[in-house]
Amino acid sequence: MKALLLDRDGVVNVDHGYVCEVEQFTFIDGIFALTRRAVDHGFRVAVITNQSGIARGYYPESQFLDLSRWMTASFERHGVTLAGVFHCPYHKAGTMPPYNRESFWRKPNPGMILEAQRRLGLDLGHSLFLGDQPSDMAAARAAGVGRRVLLTHGQPTPCADADRVVATLSEAEVLL
Repeated sequence: MKALLLDRDGVVNVDHGYVCEVEQFTFIDGIFALTRRAVDHGFRVAVITNQSGIARGYYPESQFLDLSRWMTASFERHGVTLAGVFHCPYHKAGTMPPYNRESFWRKPNPGMILEAQRRLGLDLGHSLFLGDQPSDMAAARAAGVGRRVLLTHGQPTPCADADRVVATLSEAEVLL
């Protein structure tokens, strides 16, 4: 099963910095059209997101999980079932035990992607990762994701690990 793997902040929603409440969450234009097209083309859709705000004590993991349930329901209302939301609450500079440590799940490491592969039965070689940071592309490359697309929102962002660079989500739609 192939998948469209999405970073969250900066791809699914506007990255306002440590988004942890519904009131802060603004979906990026085109995310629902992109994911509906992906589903129509046989892709499963999953979110792969670093959440260092948990380790830093900005919000508890339970708040992230509540927001993820709301986000998942929002996708459902737009005709898209998310196969999973994978998050890494760890960061070595965190202040909240047990989250203040290194983790193989934290991008640019491939741990979250490999866990999604294991849990969802994904064929990563035929999957696509869409992220907005070089660390997203590095994680996808390390996990063996076949296509890695960097969303730049029109800002120049050099990244050797990306196969393609797009400025908008509508540009990414044609890659499915």
